Amino acid sequence: MPSLRRYHSTTKVFKTIPEMMAFRRSLPSQKSVGCVPTMGALHEGHLDLIRRSKEENDTTVVSIFVNPTQFLPGEDLSRYPRPLEADLKKLSQVGVEAAFLPSNDEMYGQHHKTYVTVEGVDELSEGKIRPGHFRGVATIVTKLFNIVQPTRAYVGQKDALQAIVIQRLVRDLNMSPQVVVCPTRREDNGLAMSSRNVYLSPAERDRAAIVYKALHTAQVVYDAGARDVAQLLLAVNDVLKEEAQFTVQYISIASAETGEEVEGALEAEEKAVLSVAVRMSDPERSLRLIDNVVLGGRGQL
Repeated sequence: MPSLRRYHSTTKVFKTIPEMMAFRRSLPSQKSVGCVPTMGALHEGHLDLIRRSKEENDTTVVSIFVNPTQFLPGEDLSRYPRPLEADLKKLSQVGVEAAFLPSNDEMYGQHHKTYVTVEGVDELSEGKIRPGHFRGVATIVTKLFNIVQPTRAYVGQKDALQAIVIQRLVRDLNMSPQVVVCPTRREDNGLAMSSRNVYLSPAERDRAAIVYKALHTAQVVYDAGARDVAQLLLAVNDVLKEEAQFTVQYISIASAETGEEVEGALEAEEKAVLSVAVRMSDPERSLRLIDNVVLGGRGQL
C-alpha cells in the first residue's frame, strides 16, 4: 500500500485496527455511525451509499479493502483497480469523517483460521457460480462490523445476493447494525455501475446495456400481471439472445428474503429478485456482468 497521509484533507485515514477502534471509542455513545464497506475504485454508486449514510448518521466510516478471501482462483485479485488517492479525494469531497484502509496482514495476519459461512448460499445463483465467494464476504463483513461497530451499514442492491447474505448474517448472529440496501446506480444506457466497468471498452459498454434491457423487459411483463416464473425467465433470455457474444451463466428468480429460487408462480404480494449473470466472450479475455431488478416491493430489497 502506498504511503498515505494520516489526514487526507477532512477525512481521517486509519490503516490499523487499533487506530480504527480507538477512533470509534472516541465518538460519543449517543451518536450514530454509518459504515460503507467497499473495495475501493469508488464510483457514483458508492457515493450514493455514502451520501445516504451522511444523511442518516452523525459519523460515516468508509472501508477500502480488496478482500482476498472473496476472490476465487483465476479471478482478478491482482489486477483489481486500486486508485487510493483518487478514492480518498472523493471521500474528502463528500465529507466522510473516517476511512479505514487496512492491509491484508492487518485483517488476516499469518495464522488466520476462522471464517464465517452462511449455510446453503453456495447452492444459490451467484454462490453456485463462485463457490466460497460468500464465505469471504461474510467473514470480512463480520470483521468490519466488529471493528467499526456501526449503527447502520450501507450496501448496494446491484449485488443482490450479497445484500441478502449480509442481512441474514446480521439477523442470525444477532449483530447490531441495521443493514440499509440502496438502489443500483446506472449509466445513461442502463448499465449497472461497477468498479469492474473500467475493464470494458466503449463498444463493450454499449453491448452491455442489453443486460438491463433484458431485465427491464421482464419487469414490464411482471408489471402487466405476469407471475409465472418460466414466462419471466423466458422474457429475459429472449432479449439476451440478441447479443451473440454473451454466454448466460444464470437467470434467476429468487426470494428477496432468503435468496432461494422460486418455482412455479410468484405470489401476489411476494417480493423476488430477478438476477442475471453473463460472460462477454472475447478472443483474449472474458468479462463478466451481473445485474438484477426486484419484482414487487416497489422495486427495492
